Amino acid sequence: MKAVALTRYLPVTDPACFVDVDLPKPVAAGRDILVAVKAVSVNPVDTKVRKSKGADVVENPPRVLGYDAAGVVAAVGPDVTLFAVGDDVYYSGDITRSGANAEFQLVDERIVGRKPASLGFAQAAALPLTTITAYESFFDRLGIDRDGADAGQSILIIGAGGGVGSIGIQLAKAAGLVVIATASRPETTAWVTELGADHVIDHRADMVAQVRALGLHHVDHIAVFNDMRHWDAAVELIRPQGGIVSIDNTDVPLPMAAMKTKAASLHWEFMFARAMFQTPDMIAQHHLLSYVADEIDAGRLRTTLDTVLRPINAETLRKAHAMIETGTAKGKIVLEQS
Repeated sequence: MKAVALTRYLPVTDPACFVDVDLPKPVAAGRDILVAVKAVSVNPVDTKVRKSKGADVVENPPRVLGYDAAGVVAAVGPDVTLFAVGDDVYYSGDITRSGANAEFQLVDERIVGRKPASLGFAQAAALPLTTITAYESFFDRLGIDRDGADAGQSILIIGAGGGVGSIGIQLAKAAGLVVIATASRPETTAWVTELGADHVIDHRADMVAQVRALGLHHVDHIAVFNDMRHWDAAVELIRPQGGIVSIDNTDVPLPMAAMKTKAASLHWEFMFARAMFQTPDMIAQHHLLSYVADEIDAGRLRTTLDTVLRPINAETLRKAHAMIETGTAKGKIVLEQS
C-alpha cells in the first residue's frame, strides 16, 4: 500500500522529512478494523513526534505518523462487534501504532466512532483527536456535567482558536457554560466568536485584568489549550476548589502554593492514554465519538475544518506541518485523497 512516512527526524524545511513509500497492507486481527483512509488531519502532536528524536536516528521500516482520520471499513478482525465492512468511520487512533498517513490503517474498534452522516470525509477527519481531547478535558478531568447540570458556570479556554479550543467552545456551550475564550489575532477572535464564545480576551495581554473587567473575580473552570506560560494568571483566576486542565508538556516551573491555598486541582489530559495503556474503559472513546456524531447530525455541533490539501503525499504533508509550526493556525488542516 502507498503511505507517507519518515525515515529520519528532520526539520520541516528539509524536503526529505517525509517520503512516499510502499508498505505491506496490514491484516485485521482480534478487535482491529482495517480502514481505507480517505482523509487525515494534521495536529501539533504530529510535528512533535516528527521532531522527537535526533536527525541521526534512522527508522527502518519507515515510520508512518497521522493521528486523526476518516475512512471506510475494509476488513474486520474475528472479534469485532461494533462495525462491519463498508461502514464509514472516524477516529484518532493509537500513538504507539502505525499512523493514518497511508492507504490503510489498523485501529482497535473501541476507539472508533461512526462518521457523522452529514459530513464528508475531510470534515469528519478534522474532529476526532481534538474532540476527544476537549471532551475528556471537560467531562472526565474537570467533572463538568455534559448534559447541563452545571449550566451557568464559567470556563476560561486559553488558546481557544486552535483545533482543541474550536470544538471545546462548542462542547462547553452545549453543556450550558459561560465561555470566556482567548485569542490574539483579529481572525481568531472572529473565529471563536462565530463558534459561540460569550466573551473573548487576548492571552497576550493581562488576562486577569480582562476577566475582572467582565465582572468576574474568579472562573469556575480553566482549560489551557496552548501552553503553560499562562500558569500564574490561571492560578489567580481559578475559584477556590475549582479545576485547571492542561494538554501540553511543560518544563516551566508551576508554583503550587496558591493552588493548595485554594484547594484547587490540576488535571492532565492526554487522549492517547486509554489506548496506550489498554485501560478497561477505552471503549469510552467509541461512545463519545458516536455521541458527537449524533450532535453534529442534529446540527448542534459543527466541524472545525479550515484548510484542505490534496492529495495525501509527502509534499502536502510537509506543507501541513509547516503551517502547524507557525503556531497561527485556526481550526483544522486536513489532507484528503484526490
